[in-house]
Amino acid sequence: MSIALESALPHARDHRDDDLQDLFTLLRQPSISAQNIGVQECAALEEALLQDAGFTTRRLTAPGHPVILGEWLEAPGKPTVLFYGHYDVQPPDPLDLWLSDPFTPTVRDGRIYARGVADNKAQHFSHIAAVRHWLRANGSLPCNVKIMLEGEEEVGSPHLDTVVAANKELLAADLVYTSDGPVTDDRYPEIVFGVRGDLYVELFATGANRDLHSGHWGGVAPNPILALARLLTTMIDKQNHVTIEGFYDNVRQPTPGALAAIEKLPFDTAATIAGIGLTEMVPPTERSYAERVMFQPTLSPAGIIGGYTGPGSKTVLPAKASMKIDMRLVPDQTPDEIFAKVRAHVERYGEGITIERSDGGMLPSFTPVEHPLGDVVRAALRAGFGAEPVSVPSAGGSLPDSVWTQTLGLPSFLVPYGAPEQANHSPNESYRVERLWQGIETSIHLLDLLGDASYLEM
Repeated sequence: MSIALESALPHARDHRDDDLQDLFTLLRQPSISAQNIGVQECAALEEALLQDAGFTTRRLTAPGHPVILGEWLEAPGKPTVLFYGHYDVQPPDPLDLWLSDPFTPTVRDGRIYARGVADNKAQHFSHIAAVRHWLRANGSLPCNVKIMLEGEEEVGSPHLDTVVAANKELLAADLVYTSDGPVTDDRYPEIVFGVRGDLYVELFATGANRDLHSGHWGGVAPNPILALARLLTTMIDKQNHVTIEGFYDNVRQPTPGALAAIEKLPFDTAATIAGIGLTEMVPPTERSYAERVMFQPTLSPAGIIGGYTGPGSKTVLPAKASMKIDMRLVPDQTPDEIFAKVRAHVERYGEGITIERSDGGMLPSFTPVEHPLGDVVRAALRAGFGAEPVSVPSAGGSLPDSVWTQTLGLPSFLVPYGAPEQANHSPNESYRVERLWQGIETSIHLLDLLGDASYLEM
């Protein structure tokens, strides 16, 4: 433990009341991006908090809500960490299910209850507080620090890629460190090294120019629902293997380190499957749950719309039908490549069926678990939480993490400080006070470890 670390940690422990009050100030300010309520005011509070902690600040030009960049760059020759967080929150509805006002932070049984406390105000506040404590205890940091806070994460970060691409020089760093979301298992801190990408499409089939009587026209006129069902059977087989030509062409195989990491995950597949009311997974059963959700692309029909779905019966042949399909992508697939292949397949096998892309899609993101900076992050978590961290090669879901790994070309580490039961997006969202202190101390340890640049000698 360095002398500076020995000063920073006691300073943090001695000023916990100050940290709590500053966090409460953020929590009292609504910042609902979907409704544009309080977002500008919260951005101003964040900027003032960064300045008080010792950062210089600027606002990056963005077409949406403010993007704030805080910088402390007075450690020449030392690494730079770029922290990312978001200050916008979900709407608090339904209000009648809250036990206390969502924008009046309340502590009950060791937990802070407020909208946005876990997602994401307390988590990114931990980094700001860590810098403040280190600077007030020592006068300077052992490494360079940038922190970027956006106000549109809860509406899908529609402008994040544009902002990052336009500010590559300002955002240059050695690593990106994001604390958001909960850990999977409360016993262990966690590092997530990647996410799958996503592509969402909708297929449209048409028949007659109006709904028809099935007794008069069934088996004579085309049925759009049947047309979609038949097309679907040409896209995926009984083993859940996607049969679209070229779908797997660019799939990157997991590294030996990634495969070794999933073997160490404290994950009970049988209990997880039982928890959703099943006794076994669908094929291909030769692959583990973790391997399938982390390293394999998927094609999942998400919904079919068409015909009569009300109570009772109605003997009708629908005039039109549609199907929504969600695809999860892995490195090195791209939404553009996969959409082109799906469209070609629809044109070949789905006569009269059209396809539309529901959004731009999301690129997968990947940082090797063997990356030397991963050892730095593990050491910080080990020191801050007092337990051996778990390395998760990839999340099964999708996040805009590719802005860091592909747009900026940086290693990116998702390091959740939250707990599984924190109820993100739900009434009575909460965050353990203990985890606030552990998160702050983890970030303090990270600063200290990054000050030792020996990991760069590789």
